[in-house]
Amino acid sequence: MNPPKITSRLGIRVPIVQGGMQWVGRAELAAAVSNAGALGMLSALTQPTPDALRAEIARCRALTGQPFGVNVTMLRTVTPPPYDEIFAAIIDMAVPVVETAGNVPAEVFERLIRAGITVIHKCTSVRHALAAEKRGVHIVSIDGFECAGHPGEEDVPGLVLIPAAVSALSIPVIASGGIADGRGMAAALALGAQGVNMGTRFVATQEAPVHENIKTALVRARETDTRLMFRTLGNTARVLSNPISNEVLSLERRPGGCSFEELRPLVAGARGRAALESGTVDDGVVWAGQVVGLIDDIPSCQDLVDRMMRQCRERLAASAALL
Repeated sequence: MNPPKITSRLGIRVPIVQGGMQWVGRAELAAAVSNAGALGMLSALTQPTPDALRAEIARCRALTGQPFGVNVTMLRTVTPPPYDEIFAAIIDMAVPVVETAGNVPAEVFERLIRAGITVIHKCTSVRHALAAEKRGVHIVSIDGFECAGHPGEEDVPGLVLIPAAVSALSIPVIASGGIADGRGMAAALALGAQGVNMGTRFVATQEAPVHENIKTALVRARETDTRLMFRTLGNTARVLSNPISNEVLSLERRPGGCSFEELRPLVAGARGRAALESGTVDDGVVWAGQVVGLIDDIPSCQDLVDRMMRQCRERLAASAALL
């Protein structure tokens, strides 16, 4: 199997990218993923300030000599983070890869590209992927409906979305959402992707900086144990089923619906972070994709990556033998 193009572009050995997850994308996990031959990813918005992000980048660099990236999700909020300073920190610290998501202005892409940074942009639709390609991004990470986080509002699963994106784009595509093992990776490659992005699966690893109760909850969950919040607000979010997400859905289903302000105490980021750190699974939002139904252990990142590559080669060979 010839190495996919993204491996040389990203400076990695295997075509696997760790999702940039809020509160989870810290140096311990990113370094472990990169040391395993894949691409680890820090989450910029996990850090309270741009200077704290600089320190986290330095900490990650002390833990790995391999490339890693930083995820920056640009959200429309009343009080947005200091994005200009965040990107300045990334550029000053010579981070080689940035994964962007959300409503990213063209000038941000231009700034990163001028700095020599490889830009991966996460999209949930082909039309948004085409717009990102026109703006010069190097790689698109296409996020199917199965994914954790925000799957968009068009509800297209990966089996359709991945090949549709590959057919429409001239730049490499990474498949994201619903992938937990070498079988999913083989399927993504067969559909034309050059690699895969995994978030939920990397949370259930030994190095992930979350409480063991959270990891155990992911192992125990089935593929039917996620919920879609915020559908009535046009900002769909897939999370683990628990009393918090179920209460949110109950409020959204009321006659006349509800406002985000009514939901804020339940879904506040600080509350979700506290749940991840304390292990109180039922007391905060836990982001998770349908892929939880395929997670049955908590390996090291190295063991997970090695196993995925072995499974991927086996499944591709077995599929070829069928023909």
